[in-house]
Amino acid sequence: MKKLLALGLAATVAAAGMGVFAGCTGNGNGDAIKVGFIALHDDNSTYDKNFLDAIREACANKGIPEENLIIRTGIPEENACYDAAADLVDQGCDVIFADSFGHESYILQAAREFPDVQFCHATGTMAHTENVSNFHNAFSHIYQGRYLAGVAAGMKLVEMYEAGQITGNKLDSEGNIKMGYVGAYTYAEVISGYTSFFLGAKSVVEAETDVSVSMEVTFTGSWYDEQKERDGANTLITNGAALISQHADSMGAPSACESARVPNVSYNGSTAASCPNTFIVSSRINWVPYFEYMIDCVTNGEEIATDWTGTIENNSVVLTELGAAAAEGTQAKIDEVMADLISGDLHVFDTSTFTVTVVTEGDNTKNVNATVDENGRLTGYMADVNTDAAYTADTQAVADGYFHESEYRSAPYFDVQIDGITLLNAAF
Repeated sequence: MKKLLALGLAATVAAAGMGVFAGCTGNGNGDAIKVGFIALHDDNSTYDKNFLDAIREACANKGIPEENLIIRTGIPEENACYDAAADLVDQGCDVIFADSFGHESYILQAAREFPDVQFCHATGTMAHTENVSNFHNAFSHIYQGRYLAGVAAGMKLVEMYEAGQITGNKLDSEGNIKMGYVGAYTYAEVISGYTSFFLGAKSVVEAETDVSVSMEVTFTGSWYDEQKERDGANTLITNGAALISQHADSMGAPSACESARVPNVSYNGSTAASCPNTFIVSSRINWVPYFEYMIDCVTNGEEIATDWTGTIENNSVVLTELGAAAAEGTQAKIDEVMADLISGDLHVFDTSTFTVTVVTEGDNTKNVNATVDENGRLTGYMADVNTDAAYTADTQAVADGYFHESEYRSAPYFDVQIDGITLLNAAF
């Protein structure tokens, strides 16, 4: 197992969102239950592989025999997901987990139809408002992991800048270092991720040089499309990106970076073997703690938290070991910043570290739910936390000088467009 940079400071499992906590720690008779798993893709997707590795590890740790873990891969975000869930119920599964945002409505449908089976879902938004007792959401503070990955990116940019390697179109019109980011969709999860990454890099570059950073983001309109992800990365490289990260699930972007010798921060696992010259680090959600918690709850007949949130402290937010492309001193800097995040001395979305432009008229409206001061600092933001069909903004997310991401619900709701980040193709 890869050495993890994240600090495993506690083995407890936190439940967030509505403040629910269920302490399921017994060993139970793991071989008495059967676990079903629904994946959007398969092990070829870095996103799904991260889940699949975790559920296999958790089941092994809990003594559940291989034949009691039934995995269904390649299940699209449509009625086939409900069909897969119903089939897993027919096969005797006691708990069923689905791993993709678009699975949620179908898993909720199955939960209502099969009340004796527990249904758990990643990245979803509905459990804390639907009040279906056997339906549960889970996610993590991965924005903190993204920020730490951004810190590693910032260290690399400083190294390159001081070595005179960032010139020409790698600097924007204001003389700031250009980065690039390949995103899947314009969902809050992706926006929260690329913004936290950007802010992590920005914090280091501004502290160590006389310039800042800017970033272009291109979207693929798919969680997994290797060609589109490669094309997106190549567009960013052509535009002058000195470093690229991603929230998309194939090797498309990392392989493009390796070919062009552009440093890369990947997601959901190390690409060091495939990209030895460009890989810096990767952040990911470690799902093992949640899956073990889920299994313990079902085994012991205890309630699963409605809306569970993993943290750095319970080893749910982790980084891979550093790649050969990482700058000297990166490990120490990550450790320093991580300690500040854990202590609460640092907040990723500290509103003093970025500015916001509000546009409320015309075709390019943005940040319409924001209030800002005369300096462009965010003073308030009504977030869409209690998701409804109209995606109504319903919760004040800014207080005490920062945006409270994933505190009122486990799944991200930060969808603010901050200055310094340019979206190349936000509409599909």
